[in-house]
Amino acid sequence: MAIWEAYYKGKQTYVQLVKQYNCSVKTIQRKIDLVAVNRCTEFASVTNLLMDTTYFGKSFGVMVFKDSITGKILFKQYVKTETNQLYLNGIKEIAKRGITIQSIICDGRKGLVHLADNIPVQICNFHQVAIVRRYLTKKPKMQASKELWEHTLLLTITDRESFEGGLNGWYYKWKAFLNEQKTDDKGKKRYVHKKLRSAYRSLKTNLPWLFTWYDKMDLNIPNTTNAIDGHFADLKNKFRNHNGLSIARKKKFIDEFLKA
Repeated sequence: MAIWEAYYKGKQTYVQLVKQYNCSVKTIQRKIDLVAVNRCTEFASVTNLLMDTTYFGKSFGVMVFKDSITGKILFKQYVKTETNQLYLNGIKEIAKRGITIQSIICDGRKGLVHLADNIPVQICNFHQVAIVRRYLTKKPKMQASKELWEHTLLLTITDRESFEGGLNGWYYKWKAFLNEQKTDDKGKKRYVHKKLRSAYRSLKTNLPWLFTWYDKMDLNIPNTTNAIDGHFADLKNKFRNHNGLSIARKKKFIDEFLKA
């Protein structure tokens, strides 16, 4: 339908369409509501599965599962909150369709790496860098923090042995500093450098899943979720011309964009 094409692809607003077709907003809305969205039903038999969620407001989000090999969206579900169970439901749905999931690429959400048995998991390197940045900031003041931040920035461009060796070297150099404690007003001992400890602990805890791409190069696993993040950015850019949509119309717009 020409109106739908102009609305969705041409980024025309209701007001612009009213002028173009010389009719009311309700007529435009009614015609758009009648359009059937075509969804992709043919997929490759094997996937490297990217998973992530984006929100349009506080309680309306879409959880997306994308094949990094073909670039197709395999499955999506609308969510109020992001939970590991919903991610697991998506993984099971994709497996039910006969698609072999040879790897999963996701953010560092707690518990997410343990969802699927026997499927290699890659934690997005950029998400990991962002986690450390939240603790240390981009311009840390303490020397120990500066060195850990500089090493963290190597994550996306180095190999497992180099990164792990450098992280262990940092720890042994700053171990005493990292473990400094002081006694508070209530007589309890507390660590002095809590944020630095949290940054290091995050890297150390997630390390087994930060270089899955390197350990299994034959699978061609991406080390970031950039491909799905870019999809979200494009979707939100399209939405900027269509403020104030009802939930039903937002879903239709997203359905058309994702084809899933």
